[in-house]
Amino acid sequence: MAKKGKKRKELKRKLLHKYRLVILNENTFEEKISFKLNRLNVFVTGTLFIIVLIGLTTLIIAFSPLREYIPGYSSTRLKKQATELTYKTDSLVTVLDYTNRYLDNVRLVLKGDIENTEVNRDSLFERYKLDPSTVDLTPIREDLLLREEVELEDKYNLFEQNVQTSETLLFAPLKGNISQGFNVKDKHYAVDIVAPRSTAVKSISNGTVLFAEWTSQTGYVIIIKHQNDLTSVYKHNGALTKSQGDFVRAGEVIAEVGNTGELTTGPHLHFELWQSGKAVNPLNYIDFE
Repeated sequence: MAKKGKKRKELKRKLLHKYRLVILNENTFEEKISFKLNRLNVFVTGTLFIIVLIGLTTLIIAFSPLREYIPGYSSTRLKKQATELTYKTDSLVTVLDYTNRYLDNVRLVLKGDIENTEVNRDSLFERYKLDPSTVDLTPIREDLLLREEVELEDKYNLFEQNVQTSETLLFAPLKGNISQGFNVKDKHYAVDIVAPRSTAVKSISNGTVLFAEWTSQTGYVIIIKHQNDLTSVYKHNGALTKSQGDFVRAGEVIAEVGNTGELTTGPHLHFELWQSGKAVNPLNYIDFE
């Protein structure tokens, strides 16, 4: 026991024994700086310095572009490209499906199979179909004049009407639950659709982007001008994939759901629909469920 106590005292003496570190002028041996040190202080100071150095190195690697040069970390640029490609693929699939359905309808028209579709089964043409043998089809003079006038003014009216109808089809910007509906009294000229963060937001129809910027109250906002004097507004987005002046197609991804702006209470899409400068209820035109 005496030997252990002696060793402890000897170790304590060595650790606390004071030394003096002096920096001298080599030519004049004048003392410039001096420090009083002991082994314990040097050990503690060195340990703290190593811990701080390791911590700073970890922070620099974890939160700076330097981590891209370490094996196992993916590049931020590659992640961004992968996200953009995912959105573009989703938009292409939607446009392809829309085009296939349009071509199927055109194919039915060309084959003359319209009468077998459900739309025409209950149409006015089937309901009031007449037997030509019971009707006098001899044209009168007024009828001939009317036919000539119609042929000159609107020779391909049937196909032009079909094209116009297809352009007015509105796609749902996203699917989700309605947390707040259209209410003129509360001046809430929109519907709020709740959806998970980063869910793709799509354009309801073909159009041109009029506005795509950040605002303090409504976060990332994008406004699109469509045909027939129709305008759609998308607010509180987490990010935008289109810029002002871009042309977008129906169903193309234009943003992602977020929770930006001062007036938001959670991840959702604030969607407005304006017709000829007046707000209209989007639920009368689009099914969000």
